[in-house]
Amino acid sequence: MFKGSIVAIVTPFKNGEIDEEKLRELVEFQIENGTDGIVPCGTTGEASTLDYQEHDRVVEIVVHQAKKRVPVIAGTGSNSTKEAIEITEHAKRAGADGALLITPYYNKPSQEGLYRHYKTVAEAVALPQILYNVPGRTAVNMLPQTVARLAEIPNIVAIKEATGSLQQVSEIIALCGDKIDVISGDDFITFPLMACGGVGVISVTANIMPKEVADMIDFFNAGKMEEARQLHLKLLKISNAMFIETNPVPVKTALGFMGKCSDDIRLPLAPMSEENNSKLAGIMKEYGLI
Repeated sequence: MFKGSIVAIVTPFKNGEIDEEKLRELVEFQIENGTDGIVPCGTTGEASTLDYQEHDRVVEIVVHQAKKRVPVIAGTGSNSTKEAIEITEHAKRAGADGALLITPYYNKPSQEGLYRHYKTVAEAVALPQILYNVPGRTAVNMLPQTVARLAEIPNIVAIKEATGSLQQVSEIIALCGDKIDVISGDDFITFPLMACGGVGVISVTANIMPKEVADMIDFFNAGKMEEARQLHLKLLKISNAMFIETNPVPVKTALGFMGKCSDDIRLPLAPMSEENNSKLAGIMKEYGLI
């Protein structure tokens, strides 16, 4: 259902508030450059420091600006099942095409707890839902066997896999077959993940290089493996640079260099160190981005 190059879009700020004009411009930049879908209010969108009203407003802005030209998949996860349902219900009312739900963080649920959490949200809100597994941030890893159980629920349609483990990805695909799509949550393994049977990426790098990320996936799907492989290798250095410090600090800094939006972030995230700032600028010059 959701495939290709899907951007985990940043939330631009101005004087501490959401910069609606720049957010709309970023949506247009993505669509003009071949992006297949947009995720507002994910990790890259600083969802954890948006209040509920801001979260709802960002989703509404992106849905309105996209105008159904590409699907909008709202980040609606929470470590409270009740809150996740409420946020997902709003996303549906706002016109989002799907929801992306991170595994509950901090409270470290068991595999049974994860299953019940996602099952409860899926049964409460009739909207296509993508599981999001990123144990490096949440302290819990949703195992392939749990994903296989959830894949039996009709409106759970995909998983964003960000363990960085091709073994785990392969196990999910082997267990689930075509019952659930697997989407890369890490730019640097998108190409090999697709070779295992994945269908695309929810990308940080696409914020600054949307055409190249989309082209790589289009080449792969067209059977042009050498072209896809070359783009994968070309993108590797800049994709790694997006994690030189905690995401989304580098990508927002990069967008600031490009004049696309302010590099403002919210505490407790802090601006990049001077050393990494210079390193990122140098890499971006190599790519002709600035």
